[in-house]
Amino acid sequence: MTETRPTYGYPDYGYPSHNNPYGYQAPQQEPPKPPKSRRPWAVLVVGAAVTAVVAGGVGGAVGYTAARSSAPPPQTIASAGLTVNTGAGEVSAPADGSISAIAAALQPSVVQLNVSGSQGAGTGSGFILRSDGYILTNNHVVETAGGGGTIKIVFSDGSKADATLVGTNPGYDLAVVKVDKSGLPAVTLGSSSALQVGDTVIAIGSPLGLQGTVTSGIVSALNRPVTAGGSGDAAYINAIQTDAAINPGNSGGPLVNGNGQVIGINSAIATMGQGGQSGSIGLGFSIPIDTAKRIAEEIIATGTSTTPIMGIELDMDFSGDGAKVTGVNAGGPAADGGVQVGDIVTMFDGQSIADSTELIVAIRANAPGDQVILTVQRNGQTQDVTVTLGSK
Repeated sequence: MTETRPTYGYPDYGYPSHNNPYGYQAPQQEPPKPPKSRRPWAVLVVGAAVTAVVAGGVGGAVGYTAARSSAPPPQTIASAGLTVNTGAGEVSAPADGSISAIAAALQPSVVQLNVSGSQGAGTGSGFILRSDGYILTNNHVVETAGGGGTIKIVFSDGSKADATLVGTNPGYDLAVVKVDKSGLPAVTLGSSSALQVGDTVIAIGSPLGLQGTVTSGIVSALNRPVTAGGSGDAAYINAIQTDAAINPGNSGGPLVNGNGQVIGINSAIATMGQGGQSGSIGLGFSIPIDTAKRIAEEIIATGTSTTPIMGIELDMDFSGDGAKVTGVNAGGPAADGGVQVGDIVTMFDGQSIADSTELIVAIRANAPGDQVILTVQRNGQTQDVTVTLGSK
């Protein structure tokens, strides 16, 4: 029997029209190439349809979701002049921790985005990050509006508002938009660092345009290397895998833990290859909130955000174990740390590296300025190299 491997990406290769929001028609396209990594869950790089603007798929995804009984106490994180609510906002924690209580508390903070542009139209999700109108979503949800398009926000009470694009980071599949409103019910942000496999999670969004849809599940796995997007703006994310149903339209919506805190952003799903099932098959991926928080803070403060870099080139077709360095940028972080052409990176801060994709994902899970330790094979010997990550 022939094994069918799943492919990963935004599940919306064909978008519903506004007249028929549930009738998806997938356009014909060349079958995707199989993933290079030997690990079956390493995500395939697939080109997302330019008109796509909905839930999880080709886009890089990363998200953590968890119900931790030992959640950290509420706090406020300040960075670059931005204060993000992480525990004491307008949205109060659910009294009994039930899914219904969490859904009732969070739904006023979750919005639907109707996006249109010269290349098409579609629907996605997002959530209110700050009470003064800042909303976090996926880059692949809003990219269609680039170059003169429009972004319309629909709130849970049915009211609508025009939104402007504040900034994006395609490398993380994240974007921030803003509406001219105040006093909005901002979510409470949790932490993705304490998640464990089996933690309860809840997804809220607008799959197939059905606003306010709630699904639940668990954290199925952690640290899944997910590659998403086209060759120009591929997203590499250290994703959280969940079996909570994520479908076209969920993209950009929150993944929430049992305390009602956002710990991930729904972004990608796995499908069973070309012509296979395009909806949820229990393999969804979310962007961890710890990563998304830094990106969002930078975008709100400056309109842009930074991506950590090492200053190396990698052989993406290397068939051995590890990531093979084929180039080192003069004066870059790797060169300063002593990385050499021909080195094979086998570990990153103690984490095993199977291939080049895993190394890129590991780098992007950090921030510029972080100091990391690479274990490399060089001339038949193993040694550690310390590198301070740069930025772009």
